[in-house]
Amino acid sequence: MRIRAFAPLLLLTLSLAAQSRTFRVDTTHTVLGFKASTLLFDVPGRFTRYKADIQGDPATLEGAKVRLDIDARSVDTANGTRDEHLRSPDFFDAAKHPAITFVSREVKRDGDKVVVRGTLTMHGVSRELSLPFTPAEGTNGAGAHTWAYRATLPLDRLDYGVGADSVAAKISLKRQVGLDLMLVGFFDAPEKK
Repeated sequence: MRIRAFAPLLLLTLSLAAQSRTFRVDTTHTVLGFKASTLLFDVPGRFTRYKADIQGDPATLEGAKVRLDIDARSVDTANGTRDEHLRSPDFFDAAKHPAITFVSREVKRDGDKVVVRGTLTMHGVSRELSLPFTPAEGTNGAGAHTWAYRATLPLDRLDYGVGADSVAAKISLKRQVGLDLMLVGFFDAPEKK
């Protein structure tokens, strides 16, 4: 008898848990970073202006969709002269290609990872890319429930033509650039039906 009484409550709870939810990015802790290497030293950098549209259920990944729109002009390596060179036609050509976008086509679990497969478009070139995120969740210092997703992977900049025509890059810059993505934020509560 008790099972029958709790069945509707259980079904309601499960339906709420599986609803698509919106991920609100915590811009203080989110980092869309990279590390480029020269023959002598590494150059860490990041993009400071972006829009993230992330939907889905964090527990089941049901209805999960990811779209990142990054402003290529916001590249920041803590060196103004170098940043202007990176925005130039030698590298990102940000006047001609101001947006870097990633749009998912599949989000699924693979062991302890959340793998997001989709298309990265940069410098006018679109290629398939898999982002293997390590998820974590907990309570932040303000007591809010927080989710974090981190992915690190190498990317061949020449696959996108970035730096292909730069004499300086040909002399000293390595092809592989390390991406370091940390998405931190909060999922909205499921809507009540």
